Amino acid sequence: MSSLARLFESVVEGERDVSPRPLSVSQLRAVVALDRHDGVNLRELAERLGSTPPLVSRLCDRLEAVGFLERLPSARSRRELTLRLSDRGRAYLQDLRARRRDRVEALLAKMSPAGRSALAAGLAEYQTLAEAAGQPPELHH
Repeated sequence: MSSLARLFESVVEGERDVSPRPLSVSQLRAVVALDRHDGVNLRELAERLGSTPPLVSRLCDRLEAVGFLERLPSARSRRELTLRLSDRGRAYLQDLRARRRDRVEALLAKMSPAGRSALAAGLAEYQTLAEAAGQPPELHH
């Protein structure tokens, strides 16, 4: 089972290698979280990332500096800011996902029909179990 886990990990890591530049892995995680949960505040984003508000604030500073993040006044509180992906951030994420999807589709096209069928069944089962365990469904998008 551990060899299968290592294989799965290497496949997932390989797809992450479709360059996320100019972002670090933690910045990319924040961009994906903001895409899924538009309009969160800093505390909510920190919770979603499993981090602290000071660390996420610095991460947001860097995302704002590259034009991927907008900080807007909150409708809930004058002391709070709402975090949103900018149009540039959304375009970046769409492009990254398209490049990853193209790479995956090219590799899937080379697989046998039986291999694709087995992979689909296995990934569907994995996703169901991950969701039941409360893990984020990373296979979406």
